[in-house]
Amino acid sequence: MGNKKIVFLVDYNNRFSYKWNTIPYRSGINKEVLQKELQKLGRETMFMSYTDIDFRDTKFFVDKVFLYTSQEDENLFYKSYVEDIILGLEMIGAVVIPGYKYLRAHHNKMFMEIIRDVAPNSGIKNISSNYFGTFEDFKTSADNLHYPLVLKSAFGATSKAVTLIRNKKEALKKAKSYSSSHSFWYDLKDFIRSIKHKGYIRESRYRRKFIVQNLIAGMDRDYKILVFGDKYYVLERRVRKNDFRASGSGLISYTKDLPVGMLDYARQFFEKQNLPFFAMDVAYNGESFSLIEFQALYFGTHTLDTAPYYFVKGKEEWVCVEKESVLEIEMALAIDIYLNRQL
Repeated sequence: MGNKKIVFLVDYNNRFSYKWNTIPYRSGINKEVLQKELQKLGRETMFMSYTDIDFRDTKFFVDKVFLYTSQEDENLFYKSYVEDIILGLEMIGAVVIPGYKYLRAHHNKMFMEIIRDVAPNSGIKNISSNYFGTFEDFKTSADNLHYPLVLKSAFGATSKAVTLIRNKKEALKKAKSYSSSHSFWYDLKDFIRSIKHKGYIRESRYRRKFIVQNLIAGMDRDYKILVFGDKYYVLERRVRKNDFRASGSGLISYTKDLPVGMLDYARQFFEKQNLPFFAMDVAYNGESFSLIEFQALYFGTHTLDTAPYYFVKGKEEWVCVEKESVLEIEMALAIDIYLNRQL
């Protein structure tokens, strides 16, 4: 892939979204800076709208690599559009970074857990999940679960729809809330069907998927880790009082006092993904590490944008480099490193 042309796919507002701190607000990365940095590295680039892709023009996709980002629009309508385009590109054999499975996992905690379950890395499997498509499915399994547990809505990218459950009663109440899919007209039509057709079984009104996971005991903090090429950016996030979640707590800080072995743990998982950049939430309870969640695209870049230093792996140990970073520069370097390693 060393000489492939890099095509960045931009959305309907001409954005390649990633950057946290932008002017104007939510305008995405600076495309001119990114393109200039890649040109310095000898890389040919172009920006292209999703709507300009012609799947019948098969010659266009030769000797190109496509990078894109996801969306978090209301109801994920535009994200669904992006998913169709990216899956189509994979179907015709185009090189797409990251692969479609990571796009499917964005804003979809259930598929994220499926990626965990099928991964060959046993070190990330101390968290295990049960998946449910309806409240009715969950209700039949509630007696067989081990409490306390963590219940998560499959949708969303923050800790808002994540709850600690202590017993079956709490589990049924919260699962019913998370899975609610009430729709007045749809439910009314289904009710009429049950009157008209003897023996008809009505559709569930609780069809929003969710997962339950084992609770990692003894966790008082986790670490947001962003990887760009060979550079690791780490932000410590402490758990709030009377809570079990570190994400969204606001109790954040940069620290060089990291748990021994954590960066090696993160590096081992990242390198198996074969990607230029990645984001992970890693927890440590004093005995072992746990991969809470991960993202390969459209993750927040605050950890890089504001970091006073980053970590790189030396010959024998990790080295802390006292230097601030610029996202566009680091993204260009990470893409270049990635493509060189594919030769």
